[in-house]
Amino acid sequence: MTRKIIEYNRVTIERAGTTVLSDVTFALHEGEMAYLTGRVGSGKTTLLKTLYAQLPIASGEAQVLDYDLTAIKQRDIPTLRRQLGIVFQDFQLLMDRNVFDNLKFVLKATGWRKNEEIDERIEWALKQVGMTSKVYDMPYRLSGGEQQRIAIARALLNDPQLILADEPTGNLDQDTARGIMQLLKAIASSGTAVLMATHNRAIIEQFPATELRCEDSTLKKVGANA
Repeated sequence: MTRKIIEYNRVTIERAGTTVLSDVTFALHEGEMAYLTGRVGSGKTTLLKTLYAQLPIASGEAQVLDYDLTAIKQRDIPTLRRQLGIVFQDFQLLMDRNVFDNLKFVLKATGWRKNEEIDERIEWALKQVGMTSKVYDMPYRLSGGEQQRIAIARALLNDPQLILADEPTGNLDQDTARGIMQLLKAIASSGTAVLMATHNRAIIEQFPATELRCEDSTLKKVGANA
């Protein structure tokens, strides 16, 4: 039996005193990929933010990587986040430095000190996403798909057990989006759990996986295995 990376049981999530989602119950296992779907404003991003402890859990039971999110201490949140990789729709790369320095910044911020080890880790991460030839390019010289691959490389740097991706193909054309999806599926196949928020039905149909839909202020598992 594979390890549970995420386990939510009857969770309520509030924002500014208003309930966004209630009775949220789901689990995500090691090496599993799942889609988080729903209309704009249905709670997808809000749910993702609870997973990396940016928003608190109002009630229920919630665990991520063996951390109890209902009782997590502020000092433990950075340690939790170092075990996660987060990928955003708008890439969030630093435009004033090249690809190497973007990745080096993350490693330095998470405790890496030896330059030789940093160099090796950056080379490894870029190899995973097929971008070793772009190591010294500035982000603004890269296409949207290339920037997203760099963002995924950044997410992989600390060998995360879970990747959270918020609309990672939202700003990409369909062909480029397919390439990103092939990469995320490969990452899941290697043992890393992937939870991806998306509204792209074509992607979901082409790359089938568990679908969790934010609907009517709760989360519902949909599809053949619901």
